[in-house]
Amino acid sequence: MAKHALITGITGQDGSYLAELLLEKGYEVYGIMRRKSVVDYGNVEHLKDKIHFIYADMTDEISLITAMRISEADEVYNLAAQSFVATSWEQPIATAEIDAMGVTKMLEAIRIVKPEARFYQASTSEMFGLVQEMPQTEKTPFYPRSPYGVAKLYGHWITKNYRESYGLYACSGILFNHESERRGLEFVTRKITDAVAKISAGKQEYLELGNMDSKRDWGHSKDYVRAMWLMLQQDTPDDYVIATGETRTVREFVETAFSHVGIEIEWQGSGVDEIGINKANGKTIVKVNPKFFRPAEVDVLLGNPAKAEAALGWKREISFSQLVERMVKNDVQLLGK
Repeated sequence: MAKHALITGITGQDGSYLAELLLEKGYEVYGIMRRKSVVDYGNVEHLKDKIHFIYADMTDEISLITAMRISEADEVYNLAAQSFVATSWEQPIATAEIDAMGVTKMLEAIRIVKPEARFYQASTSEMFGLVQEMPQTEKTPFYPRSPYGVAKLYGHWITKNYRESYGLYACSGILFNHESERRGLEFVTRKITDAVAKISAGKQEYLELGNMDSKRDWGHSKDYVRAMWLMLQQDTPDDYVIATGETRTVREFVETAFSHVGIEIEWQGSGVDEIGINKANGKTIVKVNPKFFRPAEVDVLLGNPAKAEAALGWKREISFSQLVERMVKNDVQLLGK
């Protein structure tokens, strides 16, 4: 009998890579979609005939109970979220409804319909926020710096709470930044690679960014969804940091991305006056714009994945340079189409 998996947020970046992984492993994959006036399969357009879609919403508990009944899920992966940090200041209540209360509603649906099902919660390095130690581990105290980080922290703790209170197999993956060719254009990494493709083709003059000194621990989504699956295959549920153990500035990401189209950058100025100049022709191709700075900045995130590597046998396979190269190549191809 094939295992049944239910994925919330299946049309997103992680949902699509996870769906591919589970289909390869012979699972019956069910995905939750919100009903819209136009059907949008997002990143699983190429898999739509292999997935069972269920219309439901993270803010509507009855629909989640129904989804559990229809899917008869053995494993539930909760990847649905208002996942853009900048938007969480504009929509703090909606972010809390989905990213905090939505987790509780999904856990309740599991407890009511099939308490033996295994549950994965997508936690985030943004919960560390104003970091209390370097690098961050499963034991590092949390200090979120955005409505998104705060809502995700509730989701993280309620998952632990249901595990300890009801004996559910429920775990959280504290995932550090993970990107891919399927990242939305609103995220800084994809904004960069999309601009690099357009600037190299002469279709855009320059790229505008915020804090160039922000440091992040960047991996590839495909590696990280493998860790999610591994967490639900263990004898006992636990929480794990998933990261690369390397940190890079936004500036380094920009330099690496431009290097893949043969453009070398020279930096001038600093802070809000910083610009990046194309060494070949002296044109300004990067500008810092203060409007992209966050109200409360998360300066540096650096994860220690030692526990996941030892307990799960997980190892990331796609390096930082390969990640950026894949994203740039993909955006160059999309532009060509």
